[in-house]
This record gives sequence, structure tokens and C-alpha cells, in this order.
Amino acid sequence: QVRLVESGGGLVQAGGSLRLSCAASGRTFSSYGVAWFRQAPGKEREFVAAISLSGGSTNYADSVKGRFTISRDNAKNAMYLQMNNLKPEDTAVYYCAADLAGWGAPTADEYDYWGQGTQVTVSS
Repeated sequence: QVRLVESGGGLVQAGGSLRLSCAASGRTFSSYGVAWFRQAPGKEREFVAAISLSGGSTNYADSVKGRFTISRDNAKNAMYLQMNNLKPEDTAVYYCAADLAGWGAPTADEYDYWGQGTQVTVSS
């Protein structure tokens, strides 16, 4: 069993930055891959970024490469998403997700546990 809780969302102007956090509990955090997804109104949930169990490898959606950075701290049971140069099209609910079988999958179906989400709104 894994419980994930996101925080750090908010309202920011275009070009600004936000840092999202995901606090994990339950199963040993370093034993599974984690990722960030997002879902805008009327759209399907989409992959943002993923990080390997050790944190040594990452995978990003093309739309966020060079602007977003995913990281994890296994000692603190936490994952982060640093978002810079935000654009209005980044507006969405952001979710953290856990993959007990591996890491890096860009499809939501691969993930076993989800947080409740945190809203990010970028104004133009």
C-alpha cells in the first residue's frame, strides 16, 4: 500500500516558477518508481516526468523538457517537480503516481497508486 500527497500548487503568472512536492508513505519509497502527470479540464491525463528508484535517471515529456526538473529524496520519502518558465498551457491538476513494477512509463495505466492532485494555474 502506498499513500501519496501532493502540495505546492497555486496561481502564478506566465514566466514564473512553482515547486511541487509529493509526500509518500507506506511501502519503502526507494522500492518503486514515481512520476508526475497532469490533467487539464476536458483533456486526458498526460505524462509530465518520471524518475527512477535511485533518482539517477529521469524521463520527460517533450512539452516540459528544459523547463521542469523532477527529483526525489528517498531519505525524506519525497518527490519534487521544479517548474520554471511556466506557460498558460501548463495549467492543470498535477498528480504524483507510483509504479511498483518499474519506472519511466509514460502511460497512466502503468501506475498503481495516485495522489489526490494539486491545482496549478498559470495566468497570461
